[in-house]
Amino acid sequence: MAKIKPSKGAPYARILGVGGYRPTRVVPNEVILEKIDSSDEWIRSRSGIATRHWADDQETVTVMSVEAAGKAIADAGIAPSEIDAVVVSTVSHFKQTPAVATEIAHLVGAGKPAAFDISAGCAGFGYGLTLAKGMVVDGSAEHVLVIGVERLSDLTDHEDRATAFLFGDGAGAVVVGPSDVPAIGRTVWGSEGDKSETIKQTTSWAEYRDGHPEKFPAITQEGQAVFRWAVFEMAKVAQQALEAAGITAEDLDVFIPHQANMRIIDSMVKTLKLPEHVTVARDIETTGNTSAASIPLAMERLLATGEAKSGDTALVIGFGAGLVYAATVVTLP
Repeated sequence: MAKIKPSKGAPYARILGVGGYRPTRVVPNEVILEKIDSSDEWIRSRSGIATRHWADDQETVTVMSVEAAGKAIADAGIAPSEIDAVVVSTVSHFKQTPAVATEIAHLVGAGKPAAFDISAGCAGFGYGLTLAKGMVVDGSAEHVLVIGVERLSDLTDHEDRATAFLFGDGAGAVVVGPSDVPAIGRTVWGSEGDKSETIKQTTSWAEYRDGHPEKFPAITQEGQAVFRWAVFEMAKVAQQALEAAGITAEDLDVFIPHQANMRIIDSMVKTLKLPEHVTVARDIETTGNTSAASIPLAMERLLATGEAKSGDTALVIGFGAGLVYAATVVTLP
């Protein structure tokens, strides 16, 4: 039997650069209230959201991704041609094939990299980051572009009082490359498929095609069930990620959870007993829930505002439809 030569890449991987894109249109709660019976106070108290960004016709999944990717590549200090793989996490690119990653790769000038899409909802960035780390360490890629992008305004029922205010649009990207020291911890990830009905698309594309029902599919969720799961179960996952990285909450500089709900974020901070010195991402107030884009967008904003700095140790965790989750500890670029 022939022996296969072992693959070997960099000893470790790290995030080299980050970039984000938020659509130009800012949508305050007052606009949401035009179609639902609620109030600005109720929306803020339930979710912490004051505004969100909605894409216009020109701000497609591709366009937003290219903008975010360009910033991440520049921040990483590499040329676009040095990108060896492109991983895009999204649930709101409405073409089943080809993968939008291939178009993005071409438009950013990456040459002929491996390119594919993944669907892991709000945990998608964590899944993409884990795949990228594996590629760099394995040696199948030296630089990997990971993008989380959503146009959730397209999948929002704007008359649903429970979800109409939640979702926003945007794209966040990072470049993952080689490192001489550990800078991306072991990912704690998984799924709980018995809860798959908790967050879902209301109907399939086939059902919509056949006119049953006539209303365009939207994202729906069982709010209280999601809240309980996120607060109690995801705090455990976050703790496991800390342990996997060999650190404690005291060693953290930054906490970047998926921007699902301000109450969930605050409850996780309390459950994890994070020290006061830890900077907590609360980008949801002005960006809303952007699913796969939320973690890189929040990371980019913290670094841009100086609330976090290069070299900081950050705990990131995403969780959502599936139900799926992914948590890891990273060194910020």
